[in-house]
Amino acid sequence: MVLIMIYVLWSPLKLQETLTSASVFLNTLTPKFYVALTGTSSLISGLILIFEWWYFRKYGTSFIEQVSVSHLRPLLGGVESSATTGLFSSVNGDAEPRPSVSECKVWRNPLNLFRGAEYNRYTWVTGKEPLTYYDMNLSAQDHQTFFTGDTQQLRPEDAVSLDDHLLTVMQKAWRERNPQARIRAAYQAIEINHQCAAAYVLLAEEEATTITEAERLFKKALSIAGKDINLLVYIKRRLAMCARKLGRIKEAVKMMRDLMKEFPLLGMLNIHENLLEALLELQAYADVQAVLAKYDDISLPKSATICYTSALLKARAVSDKFSPEAASRRGLSTAEMNAVEAIHRAVEFNPHVPKYLLEMKSLILPPEHILKRGDSEAVAYAFFHLQHWKRAEGALNLLHCTWEGTFRIIPYPLEKGHLFYPYPGCTETADRELLPSFHEVSVYPKKELPFFILFTAGLCSFTAMLAMLTHQFPELMGVFAKAFFSTLFAPLGFFADKMESFMPSSFWHQLTRI
Repeated sequence: MVLIMIYVLWSPLKLQETLTSASVFLNTLTPKFYVALTGTSSLISGLILIFEWWYFRKYGTSFIEQVSVSHLRPLLGGVESSATTGLFSSVNGDAEPRPSVSECKVWRNPLNLFRGAEYNRYTWVTGKEPLTYYDMNLSAQDHQTFFTGDTQQLRPEDAVSLDDHLLTVMQKAWRERNPQARIRAAYQAIEINHQCAAAYVLLAEEEATTITEAERLFKKALSIAGKDINLLVYIKRRLAMCARKLGRIKEAVKMMRDLMKEFPLLGMLNIHENLLEALLELQAYADVQAVLAKYDDISLPKSATICYTSALLKARAVSDKFSPEAASRRGLSTAEMNAVEAIHRAVEFNPHVPKYLLEMKSLILPPEHILKRGDSEAVAYAFFHLQHWKRAEGALNLLHCTWEGTFRIIPYPLEKGHLFYPYPGCTETADRELLPSFHEVSVYPKKELPFFILFTAGLCSFTAMLAMLTHQFPELMGVFAKAFFSTLFAPLGFFADKMESFMPSSFWHQLTRI
């Protein structure tokens, strides 16, 4: 304690000496030093700004902010939020009332394309990979779950050994990352057992380069599928999708209806979304309304297909005669009000869809898995349904005039919703895993630039301006710099002077001899 008191009393004297030394040092600095100092500061802050901007565009957050939250907050005694843990789940289910984790479950895309006949053709033409590793890994898990039981029709004496070997081969085939390795494993499984339906399914998905060839392989798989329900449902659904893509739409509709009647408890597979798209292609709007009456229920999970198809039907009834000028003069009719409310409901559920339907944002091939209410679901919906909106005269015009009004109803979508639960904040992270890197992920609500990007931008601009001024007017800027530092150190000098006047001079000399 005594040493501390002596140090406090002794500090003004040392402070005065330090200030004197600093003043002498500042007087010896040349203008070149100030140019070098401000130029180096501008360069460093510019590099930080470029890195921060790149990181923000790629990951949607500030690097400095993320490091501060992840590493500095725990050291300072803060509690790390657990909302970012467990964002992904491949188990389909209804959304829970509030937890954001349960709202970010990943669903299999009901209308996913064929890898060999569609995704690979895109890669051959553009050289870009339309599917991410995370998306394909989820598909591999799904296939292993669906098809691991397909080892039927083996000879009794070989049943045990061949069954285990075939199961191992097919599990390896689904897990392989390289397409050619998966195809080779499928042929190996067929050599072990030519009645292996799962192997033909893999060849139809991966090797077939046309929809016609894929359909032939699926029919072969169906003929030997046995009684495996998962396998039967998968094959029949894909056959219905082949018929839809080949223009046999009525046949596809019949196959989907039969499948839904045969397996009514498999609603989680969302076969009704395939049916809705096919019926819209037939322009069978009454049948579409009948399907919506069954599945657009408050007790059932929603989707962009359900919400936007409902909006399309209501918009179609009034859009051909809709005029924003006339509506502003006379007000909206009951039918127009219903259409606008349906559009607001759809936009609240998934706010990313309108930009794709209005072609304000370019489309890409849809992923094999989607996140409800996310950009991945919007891409998948618009990819298949844009043509149906274009076919309804004036529907896109009505959407263009009204969709942004949704955001006035829900000014704080992450905190409180209107017809649905608040918009989950985890969709951006999940969508970045599901969508390819060349696609610019749509973010809602639109994020403001992080503080550190604005700060580094301001710092870079300020130091660059100082460097330029110092280079152009070295003498004048030198005077300003000396005046600035003198003003900066003035309070310290004032404090030292007061302490000297408070204590007798002989006391300071005695302290210096200690």
